[in-house]
Amino acid sequence: MKMMTSNLNLYYGEQQALYDVSLEIPQNCVVALIGPSGCGKSTFLRTLNRMNDLIGGVRIDGRIELDAVNIYAEDTDLVTLRKRVGMVFQRPNPFPLSIYENVIYGCRVHGLKDKKRLDEIVERSLRRAALWDEVKDRLQAPAMGMSGGQQQRLCIARVLAVEPEVLLMDEPCSALDPISTMKIEELVQELKQAYTIVMVTHNMQQAARVSDYTAFFLNGKLIEHDVTDTIFTNPQDRKTEDYITGRFG
Repeated sequence: MKMMTSNLNLYYGEQQALYDVSLEIPQNCVVALIGPSGCGKSTFLRTLNRMNDLIGGVRIDGRIELDAVNIYAEDTDLVTLRKRVGMVFQRPNPFPLSIYENVIYGCRVHGLKDKKRLDEIVERSLRRAALWDEVKDRLQAPAMGMSGGQQQRLCIARVLAVEPEVLLMDEPCSALDPISTMKIEELVQELKQAYTIVMVTHNMQQAARVSDYTAFFLNGKLIEHDVTDTIFTNPQDRKTEDYITGRFG
């Protein structure tokens, strides 16, 4: 799997939100998107599985390629695209269903009905999300009764159940306590063995801990991107250095 953007521009009506963003996303790596609020990093993240299509007045030019195919081509099947490029949102958003039904929701949407196969998917997905041992004896319990950290891992399991290739995470720890945050970070490190992960974070320490590559956005522009260790120890752009060291603004 190879994903990259080339000269990507995005407009909300007449207002431009992204400017000529070109970024290669390496396979089986964690790419952290950092930058101040309103800099375009979440907007950029949502372009990678066309979630911005749900917003009226959005216009995009440039290319985003998944395995050398432009995902903004007219014949793109959005259901298939969002199966390949899954998304975990800032706040846990489990459905008002059981834990079991939450995990297999996407599988049912795609027409899978075999009970044995669904059972296998539930166990595999919950294990991958480091949640199986905590919930295996209460799979029919309401998902809304879980803790916030468990709900977020359940949402990750729900995405993993449909076998994506890319996992998008929009500040997945911002609503969680430190212990739950640590579990999510450990999970991200495990998941990159099988998935490519792009994560938006405001937490510089988190970006340094979990990512292999870091991209710094400012005012809708990609200012700098490199190996994370390089970005944090030897940034090439003064704006990047100021942001990382807290002198920004």
